[in-house]
Amino acid sequence: MWGELALAAGAGAGAIFAAMLLLWLVSIPLKDASIVDIFWGPGFALAAWAAVAVAGGDPARKWLVAALTSVWALRLGVYLLWRKRGHGEDPRYTALVNHLGAEKRHRITLTRVFLLQGVIMWIVALPVMAAPVWREPLGAFAYIGAALWLIGFLFESIGDWQMARFKADPANAGAVMDRGLWRYTRHPNYFGDACVWFGLWLVACDHPLGFALAISPLLMTYFLVKVTGKALLERRLKRAKPDYAAYVARTSGFFPLPPKG
Repeated sequence: MWGELALAAGAGAGAIFAAMLLLWLVSIPLKDASIVDIFWGPGFALAAWAAVAVAGGDPARKWLVAALTSVWALRLGVYLLWRKRGHGEDPRYTALVNHLGAEKRHRITLTRVFLLQGVIMWIVALPVMAAPVWREPLGAFAYIGAALWLIGFLFESIGDWQMARFKADPANAGAVMDRGLWRYTRHPNYFGDACVWFGLWLVACDHPLGFALAISPLLMTYFLVKVTGKALLERRLKRAKPDYAAYVARTSGFFPLPPKG
């Protein structure tokens, strides 16, 4: 089993880093390192399918993991591609390299953007690379995980759809979105994303080794809450929208709860 597990993890790593290198090469003529964000979802699907291709585990688990990861990845990738249309490089990436010469810029984007995200992606993807190896039939953890994945997928999808509709209405310019799911949590999309990855981790927990892969959803949630997601976005919104402080005071920061007051 250990050899097959290493093979699946290696196949996933090879697929991720080959794709990251190709994306980096594409980003050079485009002068846009932020295209890496569009690949954030599809990269996990690529890792899952690479593992499925070399693993000999229970077929039902292999297809379940591949399907759940791919549906989530496709929706997120298409949504981020749609949101990016007509925009250039994300200012976060521009600020990282805009003071550098071309040669150093390309080196920094390769190491600190594409390869670094590749490493993080590989760690988070561990359950979807390991689960296809398990020969155990689908059990209670897999079914609970699939149910949690569905809850997370709905939260993320509906939250993004509600926000897109809100922003599309010119009457809402400068206003704070506090309707629908956003009435109960300031970040239904991030909460949903965390649920998706805890669900995928649980699918891998029908084998005892799956529990050791809890680093995957924990790392994903840490980034969503403390690094690239909630914390970064809220700092910007507090500066840009005077009404945001009142929204923060009455609305849960992550877990959906009834609003205060």
